[in-house]
Amino acid sequence: MFLTVLYAFIFYAAFIILVAGLAFKIRQYWTTPAPLKIPTTPAPTTTTGVVFRMGRELVFFESLFRSSKWTWIFGWMFHIGLFLVLARHLRYFIEPVWWWVELIQPFGKYGAFAMLAGLAGLWARRLLVDRVRYISAPSDHLMLALLIGIGATGALMTYVTHTDIIALKAFLLSLMYFDWLNMQPLPGDPILVLHLTLVAALMIIFPFSKLLHAPGVFFSPSRNQVDNPRERRHLAPWAAKLESGGQQ
Repeated sequence: MFLTVLYAFIFYAAFIILVAGLAFKIRQYWTTPAPLKIPTTPAPTTTTGVVFRMGRELVFFESLFRSSKWTWIFGWMFHIGLFLVLARHLRYFIEPVWWWVELIQPFGKYGAFAMLAGLAGLWARRLLVDRVRYISAPSDHLMLALLIGIGATGALMTYVTHTDIIALKAFLLSLMYFDWLNMQPLPGDPILVLHLTLVAALMIIFPFSKLLHAPGVFFSPSRNQVDNPRERRHLAPWAAKLESGGQQ
């Protein structure tokens, strides 16, 4: 019971830190002035074009593909694998399980291998490519190690040491619905405990790490701006207020 209560507090704390940290950073991104018109050319000249460009960037990593094919391959493998794994994990948080979540279960298993292969390639790049190794900080290596640890422990539970997923789902659902009086016990399997510890660590670290490129890409002026400097004068909101105040 001690383990159940301990991890309940850990995950509540990790969730609060994750949500509050993301909200703070997104607000910071939202309010940061963008005084210059700096879309990376060739850039779309309409808002619809910007939406399509952002979609291609999010799904296909278009700019990374143009920059480095090897980095693109490993990065795309990791992200598509991560998407499949996360989609597969939805079954632990919903009851009844949606039909498309059931459909994606087999693909999620193989997604773990794609995720690990992509992470291994990205880590090898940081170790073997001189110019990338030079700019890599210890936190970059630790973040990759953390992600690989999460993927590896998850794969171990799927293919080597199986855990009681029924009991795990009952524990997670009781957390979600704040059913503290009827809190279901967390299985004490060592690999599961290690996996959950690493996941909680990632949730806590996420708002303060380079992984913030996930929400940050939506606020990148080089991606979200329309290329129309000749048709329309670009003014940051704070500059527009100053100008309107000066004219008055």
